[in-house]
Amino acid sequence: MELQTTPRIETLRELAREITGVYAKGRVIVAVEGAAGTERGRFADDLGRVLREAGHAVVRASEDDFLRPVEDLAQFGEDTPYRFFQHGVDESTLRRSLVDPFRLGGSTGFVTRAYDAGADRWVEPKWMTAPADAILVIDGRFLGRQRLAGLWNFRIVLDAHASDPADERYRLEEAFGRQSAQAVYDDSDPERPFRRWFDSC
Repeated sequence: MELQTTPRIETLRELAREITGVYAKGRVIVAVEGAAGTERGRFADDLGRVLREAGHAVVRASEDDFLRPVEDLAQFGEDTPYRFFQHGVDESTLRRSLVDPFRLGGSTGFVTRAYDAGADRWVEPKWMTAPADAILVIDGRFLGRQRLAGLWNFRIVLDAHASDPADERYRLEEAFGRQSAQAVYDDSDPERPFRRWFDSC
């Protein structure tokens, strides 16, 4: 189904063409990273819609659905922004249940959700599969950290000032994050996002 053409959709179509021009076949993972105050979920949703419009199989997921329950977080000390930055995401479950099996392709099953933030509990896994050529679009806050950055084929950063102490920690400790992204967008006006280009010299 063709989407209504707006400045936002046209910008995302250009981005989708760039991604699929480099990664035309196989399993591809696209990360959309943004601080707490950004609309990273909406950006990822709309990018997924544009990719589907172009005929690609798309799977959507969010880092927010792979957080640790509060009870599990207690083992890492008192409730501070640093604790959430370092341990808030259950990266092992994210890799084991979603990223690794998605990359395997074939009939290997994966899950797109492991945690219910509203109820603060793990959820019953719903296993799914995808075609051999499929794109996983995942959004999250800390996807550019060094121990995760190698998981993504293409990483997009929504440029914004940190709006949360945990985001500030991330910006301080993982300063390379924005520079290592394949694309950076200013999404302060969601209807007219525009790409930022940085001189690497």
